[in-house]
Amino acid sequence: MRIENHTTLILLVRACPCGGKQGGDPITHVLLGYKKRGFGAGKYTGIGGKIEPGETVRAAAVREMREETGVVMSPRDLVDAGHLTFYFPARPKWSLTTRIFIGRRWQGEPTETGEIRPVWFEIGHLPFDTMWDDATYWYPYILENKCVRATFTFSTDCKTVAASQIEIW
Repeated sequence: MRIENHTTLILLVRACPCGGKQGGDPITHVLLGYKKRGFGAGKYTGIGGKIEPGETVRAAAVREMREETGVVMSPRDLVDAGHLTFYFPARPKWSLTTRIFIGRRWQGEPTETGEIRPVWFEIGHLPFDTMWDDATYWYPYILENKCVRATFTFSTDCKTVAASQIEIW
């Protein structure tokens, strides 16, 4: 099946703003966006979106972050973290590929827009019950600084993962 939708996703990460430590390690947070409209409305996800014609994947990621949260980043500050492919056999037009990046440097504070309400979460307390079903499979690896290449096939309900293949490196 040929996939025509190519997207990006950035996970901004930071140390605990209070400077607290747990077990000697900084408490790490990740920025997720609560989708208020469009594809994935009502779910938390990383920040990202479609790659426009003629646009590089890094330029698209930076543009989407700025449009959806007001945060300004440089493409060179994005760390490659993975490549995901999603198949929706019941809705083939939903099928997509996604390049994942980690962001540790940016300017500005994330602010709510018409599409996204940004929220910082402790890594150990991600809202998996209000995220896409695939998130439990790959987010923990990415947040442990591992790269992921994965394929997910969704059930006919377009909500639950029916099959997955994951490679970690």
